[in-house]
Amino acid sequence: MAYNWNWGVFLQPTATGGDETYLGWMFYGFKMTIALSLSAWLIALAVGAVVGVLRTVPNKWLSGFATAYVEVFRNIPLLVQLFLWYFVIPELLPEKMGNAFKQTNPILQQFLASMVCLALFTSARVAEQVRSGINSLPPGQKNAGLAMGFTLPQTYRYVMLPMAVRLIVPPLTSEFLNIFKNSAVCSTIGLLELAAQGRQLVDYTAQPYESFIAVTIAYLLINVVVMFGMRWVEGHVRVPGYIGGR
Repeated sequence: MAYNWNWGVFLQPTATGGDETYLGWMFYGFKMTIALSLSAWLIALAVGAVVGVLRTVPNKWLSGFATAYVEVFRNIPLLVQLFLWYFVIPELLPEKMGNAFKQTNPILQQFLASMVCLALFTSARVAEQVRSGINSLPPGQKNAGLAMGFTLPQTYRYVMLPMAVRLIVPPLTSEFLNIFKNSAVCSTIGLLELAAQGRQLVDYTAQPYESFIAVTIAYLLINVVVMFGMRWVEGHVRVPGYIGGR
């Protein structure tokens, strides 16, 4: 193959001037991907847990709202949602809020829109995992909590959710991994995360193999750390007598 490999390209100064190297570009994208994905994941967990619980309550209005939320955010493509949050929603906000958003730093605009989009898209998927975990519990657990004098919210908090959360750790691992991979879509609105920095490096150096091999290794590193971390969590919260329990 007539290709001129040059791994030293990462240590070369960027064509834009200054002391920064192409490796610095890649590291910046790596940090942006981590910050974006972790912040979106924390929001997704909080919102998804609430929506998942609401999907199982006997109140039809609350469960109906939660169902509609899940169907909307789960069935609209992620890229479409991203464009809506970045281009459309600021125009629908009150004028002062919309102008304040549009006048902020462009990088901050891209980050906030991406974070909210990824968080809400993922929260719908987390909600389904929470709903499945609660519905997998024996009915006797809920009845026992109510029989002990707990209110329905207390039964969820002290009896059902602690068990359900332990059961859904494995599927939540997949959602956690997905949010890192889905962050690559955010480059379409200009956010310089890991994948975008890889493409930018190709544009400036014409070394596509080195660039995307480095990007691939970075994503693999993230995934390995997440998998080992979640396996550690799973091992410490397993419930004896259930699937995967000791």
